[in-house]
Amino acid sequence: MKDFKQEISEYSKKDLEQRKNWYSQVADAYNKARPCYPQEIISRAVELAQLPPNAKILEVGCGPGTATVGFAKLGFPMVCLEPSSEASQLARENCAQYANVEIENTSFEEWQLEVGKFHAVLAATSFHWIPANTAYPKAAAALKANGCLILLWNMLLEPRYEIYQELEPVYQQYAPFLARYEGRKKQEDNLRGLADIVMESGKFKDLVSEYIDCKVTYSTDEYLTLLHTYSQCIKLDIQNRDALFAGLREKIEQQFGGSLQLSYLSACQVGRKAG
Repeated sequence: MKDFKQEISEYSKKDLEQRKNWYSQVADAYNKARPCYPQEIISRAVELAQLPPNAKILEVGCGPGTATVGFAKLGFPMVCLEPSSEASQLARENCAQYANVEIENTSFEEWQLEVGKFHAVLAATSFHWIPANTAYPKAAAALKANGCLILLWNMLLEPRYEIYQELEPVYQQYAPFLARYEGRKKQEDNLRGLADIVMESGKFKDLVSEYIDCKVTYSTDEYLTLLHTYSQCIKLDIQNRDALFAGLREKIEQQFGGSLQLSYLSACQVGRKAG
């Protein structure tokens, strides 16, 4: 069985074109169903990074702007890279009122490096999609002296374990590889693993990790839309996905009144450029 570091590294091993377009087919679902990053976590990341009021931020893999808006509200000028044309268009729409935000439809790998220009490089649940031997050196090169890497993570959204046990037979029937439950301790362990990867790069120091507990209630439709945005579900063939969703819908509607309360950890990890 793969450990967490092996599992997370699999994302960056996909072909670049595949990685660039992985979420294109679910960009709208991602925009609607993925939770935003709590302003509390964003403000804490800004504090830890000691960003000045006009700090210039480079965001890597901004998606539809799930984290971008939270930083844009604070007035920071931002250059945001997003390889999916569908997601980048949604990001432009979501950030239309923020004149200091520029969305570029490109990957970090293909982006023309601007050396020493940024106070912070930001990535929100996206940095693991880039090979480490590119991600960390290029991020460090883009930063000013003493600049910071800011990683945000919304971990897996899950119902209480007792509720998951009721749903698990449906997963086992139609998509057994999706039958997984993490829980709080596992999510804490995963965050430590993500922090280790940053430090192992040798490009950043003094990493601080903080997280908060979050809860959100989803209707049946919202929950199924959320599932549709997860990588393992994207890989499902349409027939199995439709059967899985029909089975889950029946369970949620009949046993849980058509909604689920989900819990997850939302985290920030801030490391300062080494050297």
